This record gives sequence, C-alpha cells and structure tokens, in this order.
Amino acid sequence: MKKNKDASEGLKNVTHFLMSLIGNPKNPAQYKTNSIEDDYKISSGNVLGLGISGKVVMCTDFKTKEKCALKILKDNVKSRREVELHWRASGCKHIVNIRDVYENTHKGQKCLMVVMECMAGGELFNRIQEKKSFTEKEAADIVKDICLAVKFLHDINLAHRDLKPENLLYTSKDSSAVLKLTDFGFAKETVLKDTLQTPCYTPYYVAPEVLGPEKYDKSCDIWSLGVIMYILICGYPPFYSHHGQPISPGMKKRIRSGQYEFPKPEWTNVSNECKNLIKLCLKTNPDERPTIDQVIENPWISQYEVVPATPLVTSDVLREETEQWQEVQQGMSLALQEMRVEEQGILLKKPETSKSALMRKRMKDKSGLTAPAPITEETSVDVSESATKL
Repeated sequence: MKKNKDASEGLKNVTHFLMSLIGNPKNPAQYKTNSIEDDYKISSGNVLGLGISGKVVMCTDFKTKEKCALKILKDNVKSRREVELHWRASGCKHIVNIRDVYENTHKGQKCLMVVMECMAGGELFNRIQEKKSFTEKEAADIVKDICLAVKFLHDINLAHRDLKPENLLYTSKDSSAVLKLTDFGFAKETVLKDTLQTPCYTPYYVAPEVLGPEKYDKSCDIWSLGVIMYILICGYPPFYSHHGQPISPGMKKRIRSGQYEFPKPEWTNVSNECKNLIKLCLKTNPDERPTIDQVIENPWISQYEVVPATPLVTSDVLREETEQWQEVQQGMSLALQEMRVEEQGILLKKPETSKSALMRKRMKDKSGLTAPAPITEETSVDVSESATKL
C-alpha cells in the first residue's frame, strides 16, 4: 500500500516538474491604443486561416522583421473574453503565444487586432500526412504534448471546448517544431466569479453550476482528446464510417451510444494501453471520463518514451481520404457544439414526461435534493448564437 502511495506521489512530482517547464499564466492583457500599423506591416491579402471569430492574416514586425499572425475581431464582450482567456493561457509552451493586442478601428468598425506568433509548420494532420512513416510511439509523444496544453488550461480553471485537429498547429516545418493549441473562441472559465450573476430559471431549467459546468466543460476536452488519439492511430475518426459518409443522420446517435470499433487490420498491432485510454476518453457519460491528470498518469502518456514503435497506416489513410477530411472536421465541430455547456443553462425535459426510471424515482423522493443526472439524450443543451453559426 505504501509502495503504491509513494509511486503516486512520485508521479505527481514528475507531473508538477513537467508543468513548471512549459510556462506560467500571463498577467491580464495590456491593450495598446496606437495604430497597429505603427508597429506592424499588414499583408491583408495573405489569409492564413479563418477562425470561428475572425480571419487570420500575415503581418511583419517593423523592428525585428519577424513574421506574425494577425487575428482581427470585432470589439465586443465575446471577443474580449476570447482575447483575455487566450492571453492568460499563452504563457504555456504548447499554446499559441499572443504578442500584442491593439484597440483599433478597422474598415470603420471598432476592432481588436490580436498579434500572435506565426505557426509556419501548419496543422497537425497535414504534417502527419506528409510523413513517409508514422508510429504509435510518435502518436503517444504528440498526445503527451496536447495533454500538457489541456492540463495547463484545466489547472487555471479554463476549458478550451473546441479541441480539434485544425486547432493544433506546429511552429515550423523542421524537426524541432513545437505543437501548439490555438483558437479560444469557445474557451470558458469553469469557476463562476460571481454567483449572483447566475440567472433564475423555470423549474425545468437548471443553472449550470447545479449540473457542474466545470466537470462537463472539461470533460468535453477529454472527449476531444480521445477522438484525436483515435485519428492519430488509424487516420480516420471513430464515429464515422471509413467507407461511407462521415456525416450521416445517425452520427449523433453513434456518438451518444458510443458506437465505434477498433477494426482490423489497422488496429491489430496497436497496444492495449492505447485502446484502453481511448475507451476511457470516449465514455458516453461525461462523469465516467478521466480528468486530464488521470489521462497523463496513464502509462501510454506518462511512459510515452517506451511505447512500442508500431508502424501505423495513418499517413497513407490521411493522403487517401483528403477529400473527406473537411466533412470529418465539420462532424467534430457539430459534436462539440452539442457537448458544450453554455451559460444560458440546461433545458431539461419535464420530469413527469421523462422515460428515465432514475428521474421518476427522484420525483417520488421527498427527502430533498439529490445529485444531478449526467447529460444524456434526455437533455438538450442551449447553444450560443456563435455556436449555431458553425
């Protein structure tokens, strides 16, 4: 017993040491009010990407000649929250760094001009697609870096809530490139600062803190980790047919019921540690998913250096399935949209019409409040206006 406790303490110390190496949260952002064009040359024609909140273009620092990425956001409450959360998190080695934020007017509108490091290495799966060979050990190393970014966020009470392949970028094309997480448009603090701001609801609405938004929002990131792990191993996602359409009427049903497999031959030689960790992350009930600390403690992550270098088909499959990749991305975005717990609250079916035996039992229980049930097919989630525009 003591031996297990010592081992657990040792692992915690190692994890703490690892986290100390990857950075610290930044102090609140200082918004600059001078024109961004005093300091940077903007290449408006060179669009690097389109985030959920605004486009990203290239810009160049006049002094250092360094190329950067510029995200242009309308100046509103939602954009300021995105910038503040991303700024705070960007002290982490595995999260895209924000250099400067400007309050400017752009094309007649008040805007926030967010200058970030330029991620010249491109998206995670594009890089794997270009590889001639790819192994399970390399996959474990990649997931370890993603886990460190997620742990950094969860430790400072932030949930990313939009963790998906296109938001994972490399700093450069060379072998020393660092993998980083970006796009905080759906990020959310998981601790309410002022409970007095929580709105009141009808009896069929439950305030998010009653259901435990911290648990559910963070578990959304864990589900994403499971999906990304699965794709890293075989090149296609778990909830969409490899040979059929990635998006179908049954997509939501398959996700909710956890309908996925580890088909042969792609998964035949993959380690059981890897498969078991994916199974944990993809639990349909958020309450049953591990925390990020538990994921990192899993041997497949904590001992990533000794994971077998089993050859994988991922690179070949990604090359073959390029045309379907956009549909896969849309499918994952829709799934995450359904999972996000929004500030407006959770709309539940009327208890008296519920088919759930547990709900009927609770209705008969006169002794007081009981712990809330997990979000299931019986629960629909109000999504924000921005989410519905995906």
